[in-house]
Formats: sequence, structure tokens, C-alpha cells
Amino acid sequence: MRGPAPLVYLITDRTVTDGRPVDEVIARALSALPRARLPAGAVAVQLREKDLSAAALLPLARRLREITVRAGARLFVNDRVDVALAAGADGVHLSHTSMAVADVRVVAPALQLAVSTHTVEQVTTAAASGQVSFAVFGPIFDTPSKRAYGPAVGVERLREASAIGIPLVALGGVEPQRVATCLEAGASGIACIRAVLRNADPKVAMTTFFEAIEST
Repeated sequence: MRGPAPLVYLITDRTVTDGRPVDEVIARALSALPRARLPAGAVAVQLREKDLSAAALLPLARRLREITVRAGARLFVNDRVDVALAAGADGVHLSHTSMAVADVRVVAPALQLAVSTHTVEQVTTAAASGQVSFAVFGPIFDTPSKRAYGPAVGVERLREASAIGIPLVALGGVEPQRVATCLEAGASGIACIRAVLRNADPKVAMTTFFEAIEST
């Protein structure tokens, strides 16, 4: 199953919430959704807590499933196809260390698939599969959480990758003031972690992102 690329892809990281439960932070952020003005599937949450076991991850996934359903948002689970299925998530987010797209399709044909990409070649591969709903591409700008993956790829590389045809969500140092730059370079949406989760009021942060999108 394929779905649209989100305008906003909110990725969890409970290490940046200043001790606040990450599900509560996500719920507060999603309370900002201007649902009357948003197309279906415009907002998605990726549960990305790589250090948690399946036993610890599943209850969190189920709480986020309840939160996203109430907010009209989609839920993707990073890497763990089993947890995504058990929680009733909309999709699974794959990286280069995850199961192959074709193998996920065998065990979970109804899940939407998103993939992480860092090069134009990886975007080309994702597009060629014909199975991926959207790819997250980046880091576009320098950001502490992505320095381990190498230097920022930059806006021009985003523009090049966007021309391949698969919808891209721009990730990495994307602040509200950079939204227009990413969308004008061809991105279908933007992804954020710290800009929302670390904010004292995640609802205000999300509102600012939506205002930036709507003004582009």
C-alpha cells in the first residue's frame, strides 16, 4: 500500500524532551493541527527509539497510535515491522540496515513504506522499487543529531534528488524559517525532531511550522 508524503513528519527522540514523556510531547504537538485546512495524511509521526526492546517499544507505539488516530495523523514505526503490525500503525520506516522493501512487502503488504536516504543514488533506488510512499532525505542543514551520518547535503542536492520523482521529506536542521527554501527546492514536506520536541511548548512550535508551510 502506498500513501502520500506528509507535509510534516514528526520524529520521536525521548532524549531531547527534557524529561517529559515523549508521547505527551507528541500529543501536545499534534493538538496544533489545523485539521480543517489539511489534506488527509498531511501529518505523520515516526516512532524512532532505537534503544528500546520490542517489549518496551510496543506499549509506546500503542499509546502513539491512540494519539495519532485522535489527531488524524499517521503513525510509522522505525525499522520494527513486528511492532508496527502489532500496534496497528499505518506504516514502517526503513533504513539501510532494515529489511529490504521487497521482504517487508511479503510479511506486511498493507503497511505504507518510508525510507531514509542520504544520497541521490539511494533516492533513485527507492523510486525504482515502486513500493515506497516517500523518502526522507538529508541532512539538508547541519544538525547535531545527524553529524554521525556525514556533512549536510545542502539544498542543491535536495533539488537534484527531488527531480527523480519520488516524494521527498527534507530532514536535518529544518527550522520554520527554512521551510520555504526546502519546499521551493522540490521537497513535498519537512521532518523535524528537536525543533518541536525540545520546545517548551510543542504546540506553539508545530503551529509555527504550519504557518511557514501555508505561507509558502
